[in-house]
Amino acid sequence: MTRFEVVFQGQVQPGAALDQVRANVGKLFQVSGSQLDALFSGRRIVIKQGLDQVAAEKYRIALERAGAQCSIVPMDEQAADAPPAAPEQSAPEPSAPAAEPTAAPERPAASGRVVPRDEFMAAFSEVEAPDLDIGPLGADMQDEYDAFTPLPMDLSALSLAPVGSDMGELKKDEPGQVPNTDHLKLSDQ
Repeated sequence: MTRFEVVFQGQVQPGAALDQVRANVGKLFQVSGSQLDALFSGRRIVIKQGLDQVAAEKYRIALERAGAQCSIVPMDEQAADAPPAAPEQSAPEPSAPAAEPTAAPERPAASGRVVPRDEFMAAFSEVEAPDLDIGPLGADMQDEYDAFTPLPMDLSALSLAPVGSDMGELKKDEPGQVPNTDHLKLSDQ
């Protein structure tokens, strides 16, 4: 299966403002400052490699929506073995692959790949995202339950108290009556 890489050289689409395209690409890849300057330096930068045709087209479409021009280049085994040859080929490559994206590409369903937002998340780009479906309105989202099986517990000694009854709280002691000591007298001896 042929693998592709998405190459960006800092080119913008005709009629697009460079500042606006820079802002859009910065939002798209969640980068700013020096990383954004490196993207728009004019050098050949491989944004993503090892993609199938569908995933590479998604990158191209996203960059075109942002106002940038990129190219999708097939990855060769020889180019992977000899990285110094890539800068020498950087001048002719932008014109040659420009015809590839204009062909009517097939657009099948999503590949299930996670798109990295920065260098840290790029380490997780090979993670397969789960294919989750959304249920129709009102559908039960809980898994089916097994039949109810009661636990083997003897609860016959327990009973319920009537409504409004005391639940075993400690009662406050009522103050005792003070005895009448009027009839008692003290003598001085």
